[in-house]
Amino acid sequence: MTTTDAPGADLPGVPDHADVIVVGAGITGLSTAIMLRDAGRRVTVLEQEVPGALASGRNTGKASLLQGDQLSRIRRHHPASLVRAYAHANRAGQEWLRRACERAGVAVREATAYSYAQSVDGLDAVDAEVRAAREAGLPVRRVRDVADDVPFPLAGAAALDGQLALDPAELMRGLADLFVASGGDLVTGVRVLGVRATDPVRVRTSAGVFTGGAVVIATGAPILDRGLYWAKTSGFRSMLVSFAPPPAGEGMPEGLYLSVDDPSRSIRSADWGGRTRLIVGGGDHRTGRADTAELLDEILDWTRAWWPDAAEPEHWAAQDYRPHNMVPFIGRMPRGRGRVWFATGYAKWGLTNGVAAGIRISHEVLGARRPDWGRTIGTRLTMPADFARGAVEGAKVGAAAVRGWVGALRAPEADAAPTPPEGVGGIARRGLRPVGVSTVGGATCEVSAVCPHLGGVLHWNAAESTWDCPLHASRFDHRGRRIEGPAIADLARAEAAPLEVVLRAARSSATAERDADADAAEASERAAVGGEPATGG
Repeated sequence: MTTTDAPGADLPGVPDHADVIVVGAGITGLSTAIMLRDAGRRVTVLEQEVPGALASGRNTGKASLLQGDQLSRIRRHHPASLVRAYAHANRAGQEWLRRACERAGVAVREATAYSYAQSVDGLDAVDAEVRAAREAGLPVRRVRDVADDVPFPLAGAAALDGQLALDPAELMRGLADLFVASGGDLVTGVRVLGVRATDPVRVRTSAGVFTGGAVVIATGAPILDRGLYWAKTSGFRSMLVSFAPPPAGEGMPEGLYLSVDDPSRSIRSADWGGRTRLIVGGGDHRTGRADTAELLDEILDWTRAWWPDAAEPEHWAAQDYRPHNMVPFIGRMPRGRGRVWFATGYAKWGLTNGVAAGIRISHEVLGARRPDWGRTIGTRLTMPADFARGAVEGAKVGAAAVRGWVGALRAPEADAAPTPPEGVGGIARRGLRPVGVSTVGGATCEVSAVCPHLGGVLHWNAAESTWDCPLHASRFDHRGRRIEGPAIADLARAEAAPLEVVLRAARSSATAERDADADAAEASERAAVGGEPATGG
């Protein structure tokens, strides 16, 4: 049993072989790892940062089966059986999460979840969600008034009692402690660079090579290009702001609120870190394609309109991935010879979907019969509307790529451009090479502005002081260090990256994970996994 910050290639006390290696210590990775440890497997979890560093530890803390208009959105394009399976999967995830919180000593509060309309124009969406939820077997109520004396506009809502509210950061610490206490190995400060689906599987990392009988890729967006899941999902970010409540606590909701109409608003109260806070979310946007400072201002203005005395705002954001066919991808990864699993596409509902993914993956790794809902989701058909959404998203990605390069080639030369003021970043160029120049903490830094994944020109995120890719949502800090997304490399420092090197790195992304088994025939892989397609459905 080991917890360590990796000092380099030498990791004393950490075994270099495990039955299962889990990449990523978010909700999917840790829940899967705990389930496998409970079954007696030797498990090593590899994490680039700390457990819950990204969306798993930085969300609203709602583990709810009523998810805005999610069920009705799925139902519009898929049969009722798939919506029912999705709801059952989330229920299984929620129930496991409740038990895990009890084991880990993580505080959980039951609350009523509301999918609400901000005006009468949104009531049709509320009614559609009620119908879809009831068809899926959830006891959702249609209400005109809510139990809370909330100040913001509310024309009506769908309501579901007994949902879970928690502190996501506390949850992730608790799950990490639970995993380590069970005898698991948690290695932080290690970046995974590639996977070879040999026997045993070889996981290449910044700290050397780990081997295992199986690998679970639990990194939000899969860091392997097999299956091209970055092209089957879209990366979105949501803004979150925490406020000190009004002095008398007026209008502080007990329920968990999420609007079904625009602009999207998520509202709840929370006791986090010994402080009572009002949590307001919104500003949903495609990563790298929005003015994040403007979105943040909109949330601040909206909150102060309804809670004028709310104070001490603290803001952050979280990223998730929406599948074009509306339902998460979970299962064996293509060209993984039945030894590589993954999960992605939770559409902002990772606390329940992520655990459901862990349940399904752990069953398959252990050779157990997967749940009925897992078989239904795993054998779903791709509908014509799914292809249409994929085509539209592909066109948008192409347009974003063109806009980025056209804008970069029209940018001023870096030596002639003024130094950005504090908190500001912008694109310049050195010859034909786009560079990103920003000033953060009083220091001006210049990095390559070309994403090493597929060559998109990056966009400055003013609210978070990061460089974000508008193509497939990879993100980097202002110094160029990779944060998240399908990219696995840092940005080159601009002075060390000639244009041909930058472009070569971008072009090579699509083949970076092509390992020794790349030429294995599809028939061979199907035989290795008992004939089951390895599409991760």
